[in-house]
Amino acid sequence: MTWLPQLKGFTEMTSTASRTETAAPAGPNLFARMKLRDLVLVPVIVLVLIVGSFVSPSFLMPENLLNVLQQSSELSILVIAQSLILICGKFDLSLESTVGIAPMVAAWLMISDTYIGGSGIGISGYAGIAVLFAVGLIVGTINGLLVVKLRLNAFITTLAMLILLRGITLGITNGQTLFDLPEEFLYLGNAKWFGIPASIWIAGLLFLFFGLMMRYHRIGRAIYAIGGNPVAARVAGIPVERITIGVFIAGSLLAALAGLLLTGRIASVMSGQGQNMIFYVFAAAVIGGISLNGGQGRMIGALTGVLLLGLLQNVLTLSSVAAFWIDACYGAIILLALIITRLSGEAPRE
Repeated sequence: MTWLPQLKGFTEMTSTASRTETAAPAGPNLFARMKLRDLVLVPVIVLVLIVGSFVSPSFLMPENLLNVLQQSSELSILVIAQSLILICGKFDLSLESTVGIAPMVAAWLMISDTYIGGSGIGISGYAGIAVLFAVGLIVGTINGLLVVKLRLNAFITTLAMLILLRGITLGITNGQTLFDLPEEFLYLGNAKWFGIPASIWIAGLLFLFFGLMMRYHRIGRAIYAIGGNPVAARVAGIPVERITIGVFIAGSLLAALAGLLLTGRIASVMSGQGQNMIFYVFAAAVIGGISLNGGQGRMIGALTGVLLLGLLQNVLTLSSVAAFWIDACYGAIILLALIITRLSGEAPRE
């Protein structure tokens, strides 16, 4: 690839631009700073574990902790998807709607009973999985083309897509919940591998894969470069448009996978599936150190953000705190994370 030699010198090329000092991570001081920021939530997680042990004796039970991890697995995959897009310097609010529409379309085609909202076609479970990922591919491609080729604002474009997909999801079955789905379609969401839910294994492997890719692979480094300064990245020979579209597609495919796992866990597809998940996704990503300005953040930090939110929600639930107060806590956490990020010296992108 012709852009690889230029990518190695990307930091030097952009050293005069104040906004791009972290576009391509390099240098021991920067690595030390990023590692410290990635692990800043670990003491907080330990504190939550200690507090939780006093709140309820069942909090530290293996069954409860596995339940927390399983319930957080779908959110984890969405956080990976959103982190990739944010590091690339874009937004995708439609991920939560993809969680709903991808399994909904697949379930609609699989159910042969029209009385419970099915299409009457009755395709197999494996074909349904293929349809699910095809829907994710189509949504991601459309988002990428609208943002990259037509240069539409990513925030507004994906917000419109979120509303559009949510309406289609409700319209397909008139708001009904679809159930009685093929076992193979539900397998990943309810199976256990070595005594641990398969969804936990999948989320963990995806964090490992994308963490290593973003750290060591040329595509990962190119994503950081694009998020830091797309103009300089283009001058360096990086295929900015192609990679950005690919990131949108990857994010949408991951959202479809999250929808598949959620469907398997609850053994049905609800009309409002995935609704409001995007708020928790942004909360986990932001407190985990993923910059909204692009070009910064690592998957290990995003993982700690997911774990913190999952454990915090469990502690508050065991404490009999009302659900709306839990949402208020998430909002406060996002604001606090943004304030800390601003005070730490990260300049906002105008």
